[in-house]
Amino acid sequence: MANSALEIVGLLVSLIGLIGAAATTGMPMWRVTAFIGDNIIVFETLFEGLWMNCYQQASFRMQCKVYDSLLALTPDLQAARGLMCCSLALSGLGVLISLIGMQCTSCIQNNDRAKRLVLIIAGSMIILGCFCVLIPVSWTGHVIITDFYNPLLIDAQRRELGAALYIGWVTSAFLFAGGCIFICCNIQSDDKDSERYLYSKASDYSVYPQQPLQPLQPQQLMTLPPQPRSQPMLSRYPSSIYSYQSRYPSVHSAHSGVAFL
Repeated sequence: MANSALEIVGLLVSLIGLIGAAATTGMPMWRVTAFIGDNIIVFETLFEGLWMNCYQQASFRMQCKVYDSLLALTPDLQAARGLMCCSLALSGLGVLISLIGMQCTSCIQNNDRAKRLVLIIAGSMIILGCFCVLIPVSWTGHVIITDFYNPLLIDAQRRELGAALYIGWVTSAFLFAGGCIFICCNIQSDDKDSERYLYSKASDYSVYPQQPLQPLQPQQLMTLPPQPRSQPMLSRYPSSIYSYQSRYPSVHSAHSGVAFL
């Protein structure tokens, strides 16, 4: 029951991360015009995203224009496009695969090991999607900060961190948490199942301390006293039943022989 609750929490956290990754990819607020120096009187704001540039004048509506050429973009934005698309694909597939292996679904029946393996694979894919978000967001943030303190650039060329970057960092945290929940709760359940097959928790048992091994002592040989041999007992009445061949006939056999003559 605890694993089922953790799996539901992991699914919800991963869904939030997936929505955040989609919002980060589509938002044009990766770079924002920096209002420093004399630019504070400028009423025009420039937003630069992965797919388009947007202009906003004071409180009027925003006007956007899609990039005409992919090769005209900076290397960090070109890499960010590919990595963000990979993040969406990995996170989306991870969430869909996790639905197959959850305990509250019946896609896989009578095979708990297969369900745990499916959830571990789904968690690994979600964590990979987390890194695909974290790398371009951090790379773009590093480029913006480096250019901001570059003395060769004028104030109009400097940019600040946009809202999309902050959303991307939070999104990577959600994706990482969701993937870890899927992996950790299923690895822990593997250990519990192995213990359950080893012994019954309801049975009475006690743990005996291990006794140290004692060295073997040489044993003394015991000599038994000689037993007296039993002597045959002589009877005063002769018997005609013999258990062995004798050279001397008994008295009874001698009398019978005389009577026969």
